[in-house]
Parts: sequence; structure tokens; C-alpha cells
Amino acid sequence: MEVTDKFTFNPKEGIDNPAMTEVAESEAVVTPTPRLCILKREESESFAFHLRVERGLLGHVVRQVTPWGVAERNGVKDGDRLLEVNESFLDDAKHTEVARKIHISGTQLCLLLLDGKAYDQAVAQGCDLKALARAQRGEDWDPPRLCHIARDSSQGLGLRILPIEGEKGKFSMSPSSGGPAEKAGVCKGDHLIWLDGATVSELSHSAISKMVKKCDHMTVLVIDSKSEQTYVSRRMPILPSMAVAHNLPHKPRKLHLVQAPEGYGFLLRLEKTPSKHNIHVLREVDPDSPAERAGIQEGEILLEVNEELITNLKHNDVVNRIRQSGQQVTLTIISLQGQDFFTRLGLSPLLFYEDTSAEPSESAELQQTADHCSDPQCAPAGEPPKPRVCVLSKGPSGYGFHLGCVLQKPGTYISQVAAEGPGGKAGLLKGDVVMEVNGTNVEEEYLEDVIVLIKEAGDSLSLLVVEPLGYEKLLQSRNVVTAEQTANGS
Repeated sequence: MEVTDKFTFNPKEGIDNPAMTEVAESEAVVTPTPRLCILKREESESFAFHLRVERGLLGHVVRQVTPWGVAERNGVKDGDRLLEVNESFLDDAKHTEVARKIHISGTQLCLLLLDGKAYDQAVAQGCDLKALARAQRGEDWDPPRLCHIARDSSQGLGLRILPIEGEKGKFSMSPSSGGPAEKAGVCKGDHLIWLDGATVSELSHSAISKMVKKCDHMTVLVIDSKSEQTYVSRRMPILPSMAVAHNLPHKPRKLHLVQAPEGYGFLLRLEKTPSKHNIHVLREVDPDSPAERAGIQEGEILLEVNEELITNLKHNDVVNRIRQSGQQVTLTIISLQGQDFFTRLGLSPLLFYEDTSAEPSESAELQQTADHCSDPQCAPAGEPPKPRVCVLSKGPSGYGFHLGCVLQKPGTYISQVAAEGPGGKAGLLKGDVVMEVNGTNVEEEYLEDVIVLIKEAGDSLSLLVVEPLGYEKLLQSRNVVTAEQTANGS
């Protein structure tokens, strides 16, 4: 007979069975709970945190949270992983896209975050992070709508704005059937959140009525009452940056241009708006040029070059971004009227752009490369660009270039080059793939390791780089050689 210890009840320890507790804990799958952090800064402030991609860590990692800064005061912590920005799921997005989203969102951000440990556990358990983020909002909800209403000669705006009884600062929309407001996307019973840049909770009904009577057109942010409750329950503001656009009279356009032998066919000039702000304006568009064929019109304003914001860059730097792009470039542009429209609303036009770009065929790329290239290190006509060596001497501000990488993959490329810096003078181009650093191959190295090699180089640096098209062809040729060696048994 097996002898076991007699069980004695100890009131201080209670009656939990430790073995049962351990089994339950090991079998349990805990669903992580994201947390919402709402950040609001002044125009002169930053959000006071950095976002990074780090080797060995998945996701977009929050770092350098400034003590007592906007982010820390609102619950953002070092090591957090970012899931959403203003209800846009970005965990699987490129890092540059995430940074851009934050930049164009204005002075207010709603960040959905997981702490680092919970994020790693969720990934290890195969958790669907997108579904996890979506679950925070509940079921049966719709995002807010940004609707532009233009006055009609017979029906006016076709809209009545009514105060909601017993709820101060809240207003309901009552559009007339078939009228301008209804056609612009306003539905009966919608709640009004925002009117021409002003939050209506801070306005009286009489003030709103006066605004409506005076205007020939207006832009409103509305949401149905049921969806509004999902925001209220989460204590989350309803922002224009979260909205689906309806009937907006202006939108930016993204255009892809392939360079002809004579260039792109436009001039870029620095001009000032009536409010004394600098803008980069497209002028003298040549007939039948790549610019005209892409749809660029005289006087349109440049907002981005290759999806990089240029509004805060010096004019020469913007011109060099286009030149360094090689034989093709993607421009995001808007009309002057469109820029004025979004400025009056206090919104970035890049929140609502249309992508009308079209990637050129490979044969077109090769032909333009051959026509354009005059550098002695470039390939002959009909061949892709070849690797080239760029030797840099460190200047007072460093080497004058930034590196980029693809999320969670080895390999690095030149993401930015200062035209007058050591990198630009040595011949580095934006988009160049870095193959070697001081003779060491780095094609399979991660960004952090490449940065370490560059720092160890001291004041002199030698980089072997190649344009993206040339690198693709190089990889293809390597694969062919490998296949032939395999076939031959070598």
C-alpha cells in the first residue's frame, strides 16, 4: 500500500491546490488587452517619443519617451508596440508609412498599443493582431464621414441642424430628401461633430445657425449615433483624420513619371502664399512631356517626392530629391485651390489623396536608364545599372545620408542623401542598395549591424552600392548561376 502524507488544512494558506493552479496557468491562453493612449500637443510641441524597427524585435517599437512629455503623460511607455494610429491598423505596414501617418495626423493622435511582453506573447500564440485591434471597437459601427456640402440655388444647403434635447453641445442633422447635404453623404439623425474646422461642442446653436446662413459651402464631420457610442464608451475623440471622405472638392494626386531624354518636362519654383508660407510650385509644363502625360497642370503644388514629405525641406533639397530619384519619380501634388481648402480646415491634404500613379514596364525602365545615364560607371545602353564604389570623408554633420531597411528583413538601402553633403558629393543616390561597407559584404546584414560597421569606419568610408533595378538583375543572374551549377552537379 502506498503511504501518503495526511492533508492538514492551514487557514493561512487556504485550500488552493498548487498542482491544479499550475496546470490551469500552463493551459490558459491569455488574450492580451491593447490600451488606448490619446495624445494632444500644442503647435510648438512634439509628441515626445520615437518609433523604431529593431533587430530581434517584431513590430514598431516605441523608444526614447521623454520624461514628462506629451507621450509619457498620456501612458505611452518605452518598449510598447504600435498597433494603430487613429484607427488605422499599421502593425504590418512599412515603417516609413507609419511615420508618415503620425506626421500628417496633426496635433492629436489616438494610439493603440501593446506592451512589449504582451505583444511577443500574442505573436507566439498566433494571435490575429488586426482582429484584436478591431475587437476594441465592438461590433456594428462605422467610421465618421467628412462631407462637403455646396449650396444649391433652389434648395440651399438642404439641411437643418437641430440641438439634441437635454444634451448640451450636441446637434443632430436633418437633411432634405435629395438635397445637397444628403447627396454629400449626410444621413438623417447623424450627429454633428465638427464644422469647417470648429468642434461644435464648443459652439451654441445660434452660432452654428449664423455660420450656416453665411456660407455657400461647408465641410462637416458627422457620425451615426450608434457608432458614436463606441467612441464615447472608449473615451475616444472623433477626429477628421479618422474619417471617410465624401464629396470633397479637392484631393491630392499621386503621379508616377518616367523620365524622357529631355527630362520630366516641368520646372519647380519656390513661391510664397498670401500668408507668406513657402510652397514648391510646378511651372512651365512642356507639351507632350512626361509631366503633361501624367496630368500635371501649371501652378500645382508639390507635397511629396517618392512618398517623402517635402513641405519643410529647402527648395534645393527638394530639387535634389527629384534628381537623385533616377529615371523615375513619384510626385504627390495638389492644386493651389485645394491647398487653400485644406489649410482653412486645418487638415493635411495627404489624409485624403488619390493614387493615380502607374508603374512603368521593365522595358520602359531599361530604355530610360540607357537614355539618361551619362556617368562612366553606368551600364551601356540596354543594360541595368552596375555596382559602383562611393568613397566618403566624414564632414562636421556626419556622412550626409540616412539608411533604411525593409521591416524584419536583412539588407539596407540609402533612404535620404544630403545633396551638398559627403554622400551626395560622392555619388550616392536615394534608393541605392548597400552591398559592401569598407569591403565587407552586408547584403544579408540587418540595419543595426550595418550602422555599427559604418560607425567603426572612423572618418573615411567606402560603400559599394547599386541602383535597385541593377540589384534585381544581379540577384537574377546569381540565381541563374546557382541553378546551372546545381544542374551540372558542381
